[in-house]
Amino acid sequence: MAREPYVTSYYASTARAAPERAALEGALDCDVCVVGAGIAGCSSALHLAERGLSVVVLEEHRVGWGASGRSGAQAIFGVACGQGKLSRLIGRSEARAVWDVSIEGLSLMRELMHRYAIDCDWVSGHLQTAVKERHGRELAAELAQLRDGYGYESLRYMSREELRAVLATDRYLSGLYDSNSGHLHPLNYTLGLARAAESLGARIFEGSRAHSFAAASGSRVRIATAHGEVRARHLVLCGNVYLGATAPQLAAKIMAVATYIVATEPLGAERARQLIANNTAVSDMNWVLDYFRRSADHRLLFGGRVNYSGLSTFDAPTATRTRMLKVFPQLKDVRIEYAWGGEVDITLNRAPHFGRLAPNVYFLQGFSGHGIALTGIAGKLAAEAVAGTAGRFDVFARIPHANFPGGMALRRPALVLAMLWYRIKDLL
Repeated sequence: MAREPYVTSYYASTARAAPERAALEGALDCDVCVVGAGIAGCSSALHLAERGLSVVVLEEHRVGWGASGRSGAQAIFGVACGQGKLSRLIGRSEARAVWDVSIEGLSLMRELMHRYAIDCDWVSGHLQTAVKERHGRELAAELAQLRDGYGYESLRYMSREELRAVLATDRYLSGLYDSNSGHLHPLNYTLGLARAAESLGARIFEGSRAHSFAAASGSRVRIATAHGEVRARHLVLCGNVYLGATAPQLAAKIMAVATYIVATEPLGAERARQLIANNTAVSDMNWVLDYFRRSADHRLLFGGRVNYSGLSTFDAPTATRTRMLKVFPQLKDVRIEYAWGGEVDITLNRAPHFGRLAPNVYFLQGFSGHGIALTGIAGKLAAEAVAGTAGRFDVFARIPHANFPGGMALRRPALVLAMLWYRIKDLL
């Protein structure tokens, strides 16, 4: 199968050298087959290989081709739905367990970077900003909840005056700064995880879509590709929105939402520092949020324009640049050098969706925009479950999930109508 090249993006243009891996030809036997070579899949393969298991990874395109290699690359605490909603879904104690896993995910990223010498431009710091007065009140309440209820001490509130000294914009009223979160080069991080997994014996095949899977004799699973087959004792599905017809029962639980990023031409170190003095990653509190950060070579990376309709008729690069200039009008003379998009997998309740399709078939999906840190620790949890210690994985598996309403034909129009309310709310 021909490999689709990486989309033209700042990340692809500055990626570390990586081999083009062969497609699967013929039949292989292994302990675990992993489908998808994004962060979740590569982390699963790495943690399984660390346990001494034989691992085969099937990737339709290239390692990190999807969201893992294109995203805003902000590694942040928690899950997208928030701790309050999570407590209502599964109870306070289990919501706390999910929180603890998310914080461990941030530590795990740094640990893996150090252990396997993954050079991916990690920078500590994330800043969530208030556009409206009600956002400021929400940030203050979140700070109190996370400090008092969860003992999370790396957060601090920033007033408008302090914020104005950090960001060269008057758009924001206040902020919540977390020194434990951060940002990185996501494609280089994913490529580093793949290289680490291979160093421990995992085999990664590119250009090898998993078309189907089925239980074979005994407890084995047979995974079919165009030109080969993997026979495995366990299967871990990490394809998210790209699984599609391979696992239609999972596709009903997530929706692909397109989001877009632009990268400016290099600004020079001084001008870049003037925009974001402390080099933190930034995201605002709107539903259709803006997020931005500096790159290692002194560009501004700015994202946030979303498309729920599935149509590609609007000019995303121009729309995203317009949003950037609302934050930093002083960049009106700056050229956009890269513009790209990708699809984020969201669930109806914005909570992550982990579980099993059979006793030996596991899946990880539905990260809903919180995937940079959570996908890595999710791979570790999947490896624990395969090895027989499924307690932490099963906490996530108990989060209830509904199908998107309207079926496959009508669910996207229904989502567009629902999102219209949130866009109106952003304007109020």
